[in-house]
This record gives sequence, C-alpha cells and structure tokens, in this order.
Amino acid sequence: MIEKLVETVNGWLWSPFLIGFIVCCGLYFSIRTRFLQIRHVKEMIRLVTTGKSSEAGVSSFQALTMSLSGRIGVGNVAGTATGIAYGGPGAVFWMWVITFIGAATAYVESTLAQIYKEEQDGQYRGGPAFYIEKGLGWKWFAVVIATAIILSMAVLMPGIQANSIADGFSNAFGIPKLVTGIFVIAVLGFTIFGGVKRIAKTAEIVVPFMAIGYLLVAIAIIAVNIEKVPDVFGLIFKSAFGADQVFGGILGSAVMWGVKRGLYANEAGQGTGAHPAAAAEVSHPAKQGLVQAFSIYLDVFLVVTATALMILFTGQYNVINEKTGESIVVHLKGVEPGAGYTQAAVDTLFPGFGSAFIAIALFFFAFTTMYAYYYIAETNLAYLVRSEKRGTAFFALKLVFLAATFYGTVKTATTAWAMGDIGLGIMVWLNLIAILLLFKPAYMALKDYEEQLKQGKDPEFNASKYGIKNAEFWENGYTRVDGKREKAL
Repeated sequence: MIEKLVETVNGWLWSPFLIGFIVCCGLYFSIRTRFLQIRHVKEMIRLVTTGKSSEAGVSSFQALTMSLSGRIGVGNVAGTATGIAYGGPGAVFWMWVITFIGAATAYVESTLAQIYKEEQDGQYRGGPAFYIEKGLGWKWFAVVIATAIILSMAVLMPGIQANSIADGFSNAFGIPKLVTGIFVIAVLGFTIFGGVKRIAKTAEIVVPFMAIGYLLVAIAIIAVNIEKVPDVFGLIFKSAFGADQVFGGILGSAVMWGVKRGLYANEAGQGTGAHPAAAAEVSHPAKQGLVQAFSIYLDVFLVVTATALMILFTGQYNVINEKTGESIVVHLKGVEPGAGYTQAAVDTLFPGFGSAFIAIALFFFAFTTMYAYYYIAETNLAYLVRSEKRGTAFFALKLVFLAATFYGTVKTATTAWAMGDIGLGIMVWLNLIAILLLFKPAYMALKDYEEQLKQGKDPEFNASKYGIKNAEFWENGYTRVDGKREKAL
C-alpha cells in the first residue's frame, strides 16, 4: 500500500512536464546571463581559492566543500549506476547536459541566497525560504518551502545515504546493519551537535580526500581500457539520441533518468546548494554564485563521469526497460541496479578489492552528504523558529534526523530511493518557481560584478544602488576589516 502510494506520488512529481520545466529554466538562465558557465570559468577557479572565513561566515572554499558534501554522495555512485540501468548509456549524456545548463541555475539560487541572507546567533543563514519572503514578500510560500525542505532533508532523504552505507558494509565486510547504524549515528551525532563550523571544518578535510581517492581508481581503470575510448563515447552519444540499435527503444527513459539522476547529483535548482552559499563570507553575492556554479562541474564532470566510465569501460552493467520490465542487456547476473555495478567494475582491475573500496567510498560520500542535509534542515528550522525555543527545536531536529538515518539502515533500497525522489521533486518544483520570479536581483548582481571587474576592482555590493529591497545585509554596501562589518560606504 505504502509502496504503491510512493510510486503514484513520484509519477505526479516526476512527470515529463517537470523535466521540460527544469531544462527550460536552465536554458533561460544560461541565455540571459550569456552563458556565464563558459565565460567565467577562470574567475570561478580564482574565487575558490580566495576569501577568508569570519566569526559569522565560512570561507568560499569551506562553502564550496559544504555544498560538495551534499552533491558528492550516493547519487554519484549508486545513482549513476541506476541511471544507466534504466536509461542505458545515453543517460550519461543527459546527466552532462543538465549539469551544463544547471550551472546557470546554481548561480541564480546561490546569489539570491547571498543577497537575502541574515546573521542569526553569530552565523550567516540563507536559502529559498529567506529569499522568497524577502524578495517576493510571500511569507506563506516561504513557510511552505521551509517545511518541505525540513521534511525532505531530515526525514525522506537521509535514508538513501544510510541505506547505501549499511548495504556496502554488509556486502563487503559482513557487518550487520544494526552495528553499522549505531556507528553512523554516533559519529554523525558528534559532528552535528558541534554546529555549522564543525560541519564546515569536517567537509573541508574529508571532501577533497574522498574525491581524489575515488578519481585515482577511476583513472587506473580507464587507463587499462584506454583502447575502448572511441567505442564507449560513441555508445553514449548514439544511445542519447536513440541511434543505437540496442537502446533505441528507451530514448525517453535515457532523457528522464539522465535528468533525474543528474539533478540528484548536482542539485542545481533544488535550493539545497543555496544554504551553504549563504554561509560564505564574501564581499559580493555574485562571488559565491560563481563558486557554486563551479561546484556542480566538479561534482558531475569528475565524480559522476568517473563512475559512469568505470562501469561502461568494463561492461559491468545491466539495462532494463522500466516500462515492460524486460532485460535489454545483461552483463551481470543477480546484481541489482546500484553500487554493485561500480563494485564489479573495480573488481575487474583489482579482484576482491572492489566491494571493500566502494563500501568505504560510499561511507565517505554518504556521510558528508548527511552533514550537508542536517545543516540545510537546521537553516530552515532557524527560519521558522525565531524565538527562545530555537535551542529546543534544534535539539529535537537532531534527534529526528538521527532516527531517520538509523531507520534508513534497515529499509529496502528501492523504498529509500523512492522516498528520496519525492523529497527531491517537491523541492525542485517549489524552488524553480521562486528563482524564476526572482531572477532580476541575481542578474543585476552579475552585471554589477562584471562592471567592477572591468574597472580592476575587487567587487563589493550595494543593494540600494539597484533598488533591491529587504536585503538588509547589503543595504548601502559596506567594507570589511578582517572579515568583519566595518562601515557603510
């Protein structure tokens, strides 16, 4: 009964109309910003390494790693494999497409988060609820999206991450899921009870470490199979447009699963990346917008692509027609769609090592993602609860989050992914509508940033100059001394 309801809700949320809406929004933002995702790549890279943290905000690099914590997760390993399983190799191409145009979407939502951020209890807070209330003046809409994000981040989506950790450790090491669940919530609890600064510090260390290790294994597998490069990329492109004889009948699935899993990995348009973007200490909102646009490149064009190429170069995958249940390609017998494909791919080069390596990689990927999920949920609770009871509300959120995480270790992977897709779909619908209506302030910020760059300045923002209301943090502009607000310009 519950599974049928979950399937029905997913069908409503992830209709072809939503896929078209996501693509059209990304194209609109790309065209209006004159494809900033191409023009400003060099500036994005420069900004990642500049900027310092302050008492209230994290550095640009810390904000980048916090957002990558959410983006580089189970979706990069199990999600990519699932996309190939139901969409064929062509799904990989559509993951790339949605990421390229999604970079402009990521810029818009992250810049808006900076423009309308607040300082609460000595920390910067911002995100969809904040820019909807301040920018649109729709308090009811802000409350709805804040509630939806808390539900998604604290209840519906942690299960995907926890379930993958438990499955990976059970398959590789035979560790009971109960033991894994206790260990995960113990370590997770230590971090989230330490606050956003501890989350930022943890992400700053763990994210680069886990990504580099994963990429090195992928490079080794690709190098050994280097002669297959023309065939594999030819298969991806032909399958993406229905030109391959084997996969021509699932073109619609290739697009649907490519967009869905690409969006799950890069998070552009969900509004989730906007939360760590708001926490950054920068002199201009566009700076963090560009940094966050770059983060989805790192996520998909490196980590997701590494997973896809490992699977396709080694041929360790199955493809299933989702509508009929018919097997189109069977290379792995008895292996369910998901991380098992990646484990089998690594085993082709490192026999007996694949299961253990992917289990450990999944642990790091999923763990840092759950850090990001909690931070996002807490930020939205901070928006809803502004009284003295906030401390109690935060404590209750931590308990709910840890309970959902523990529960995720024992429920089935199918149910976990289905519930996660519901949470993702709700956030995408609500956030895309909001940023479409609020595009103008983000666009003006980009123009202002580009003008100051041409003048050889380190850009600083003045919201009043452009008549942007309710942007109290940037009202009249200000300079900084050692990262602290100093004076109005």
